[in-house]
Amino acid sequence: MAAFRHRGWRVASAKVGPDFIDPGYHSIATGRPARNLDPWMCGVELLGPLASRAGEGADVLVVEGVMGLFDGAADGTPSSTAEVAKRLDAPVVLVVDAASTSQSVAAVVHGFRTFDPAVHVAGVVLNLVGSDSHEAMLRAALADSGVPVYGALRRDDALRWRSRHLGLQPVAEDPAGVGRSLDRLAVAISARCDLDGLMRLARAAPPLPTAPLPRPRRVVGNRSAPRVAVASGPAFSFCYPDNLEALGAAGAEVVTFDPCVDAGLPPETSAVLAGGGFPELYAEVLAANEPMLRSVADHHLRGGVIWAECGGLLWLTRTLDGSAMAGVVDADATMSGGRVLGYRSATTTRPSPLGPPGTQVRGHEFHYSATDPGGDALVLAGRHGTTTGGFAGPHLLASYLHVHLASYPTIAETFVSTAARSPLAAPGPAGHGVR
Repeated sequence: MAAFRHRGWRVASAKVGPDFIDPGYHSIATGRPARNLDPWMCGVELLGPLASRAGEGADVLVVEGVMGLFDGAADGTPSSTAEVAKRLDAPVVLVVDAASTSQSVAAVVHGFRTFDPAVHVAGVVLNLVGSDSHEAMLRAALADSGVPVYGALRRDDALRWRSRHLGLQPVAEDPAGVGRSLDRLAVAISARCDLDGLMRLARAAPPLPTAPLPRPRRVVGNRSAPRVAVASGPAFSFCYPDNLEALGAAGAEVVTFDPCVDAGLPPETSAVLAGGGFPELYAEVLAANEPMLRSVADHHLRGGVIWAECGGLLWLTRTLDGSAMAGVVDADATMSGGRVLGYRSATTTRPSPLGPPGTQVRGHEFHYSATDPGGDALVLAGRHGTTTGGFAGPHLLASYLHVHLASYPTIAETFVSTAARSPLAAPGPAGHGVR
């Protein structure tokens, strides 16, 4: 993506699956928001409209896969990169780890190419190549495969990047460093990959007729836009751009704040949206910002609306690994819950800002923490059974579940309507958007 952009092309990006971290890197590489294409959460019928919006105004849309090409939810529903590629009729370029291999690379590529003939495996980029002679052996092995090699990247420690338990280091923690790293990677790719050939491949993809993406109705008047304050900064960087745009379309004025450094919520905040991130790494900083914690607790006591997901839930508890948090949720959080990962079909058990009891959504969980108690606001069905979790009231929903609002315009409408009826709501400007 960065290499394409260095060539002067307008590049758009998308990520298959529910990931938040990789799209942050995409945004630095392309200079525009990245999107998620998740058929399990959003439905296969929205893949075309979501991809169309992602690529609007760009010369090329680059879609990064999730896990291996054919890996997904493993529950029989479409969720893999291969399924997305088929639905979009998009060519697939495999990035193949070529370390310590020669002839075997042909077997790997052959397997991917023939596993599902409906998937158009159209090219290969070889990665972790050791030398010129190693590259020559790999290219010779693939010469009769029918799959062209578009590049061969050398092993280079300068191209490594830091990661932790949820994946790569989030961009919000070091955007300048990520930018420099991507610039180095773009130079290496430009030197070792056939960018013109890759662009020709992308442009050869057939047109994809799509319907418009469903949008929420504007549910408030032009002079009564409720202000929705979105937690941001290094501790809270997990939020889908589509969610913010859905809230804006429903009539909210969307603003941001940083719980680590700001002394309180933005003035006239009607609702708070606190997504995921790494609050555990900033627990002491968050705890030390007592004015912000008091502001959030007061917002809740006065009837302000709050929707918190995963890291946002941890911030609302009484304590996180012993550090004092906002105390909105009557529970304590620790980073000792073991890994919890997977898609969930969720049903609310009581009224919340998302709707009445029985409201159903699909979402995703990925965390290593736990709260005590765990809550019972949601019934969560996954591949390994059904559990309960989360906390809710008419103006509060706090749980580990991440929801993508592209497929739930009515939930965006309900949340904004609830915010507009909040006792804290004040007449707002006629416009809306993200500030």
